[in-house]
Amino acid sequence: MPDGPRHDEDFYAWTQYQAKVLREMPAADNRLDRDNVAEEIEDLGKSERDAVRSEVRRILEHFLKLAYSPAPEPRNGWMRSIAEARNALEDKLTATLLRDVQTQFGRLYRAACETAELALRDFGETDAAALFPPACPFTLDQILQRGWYPEGPK
Repeated sequence: MPDGPRHDEDFYAWTQYQAKVLREMPAADNRLDRDNVAEEIEDLGKSERDAVRSEVRRILEHFLKLAYSPAPEPRNGWMRSIAEARNALEDKLTATLLRDVQTQFGRLYRAACETAELALRDFGETDAAALFPPACPFTLDQILQRGWYPEGPK
């Protein structure tokens, strides 16, 4: 059994480890385009990482709209989008990618704020967007918790 993360347990960590191992292997047979194969394997993992980050941003964006927009619609559409993003995260999230989201959480929140603010401005809700707090008011547990949605403004 090879050392390192297992493919079926943590795909992202596996891709990064396998690319590193491939680059470190002696070049006994020069028919293998080792550096480019390693880069492609690494990129597969980065695609998974980027997809997870995107889903977390999408959930945060819709959390912000649900929490701060006074509009009655399209609340159900935002909730449906959150449910879809949670389904995607369930399929892709590994321990390594969870740690990545935790370290990138502030940056992901700021990006979600920007997108949510622009979306609310489209509907004249600049006052609602101005209420977004500088630090994320939501937890990673809330992002992953099926059926949890922030309440709207009082």
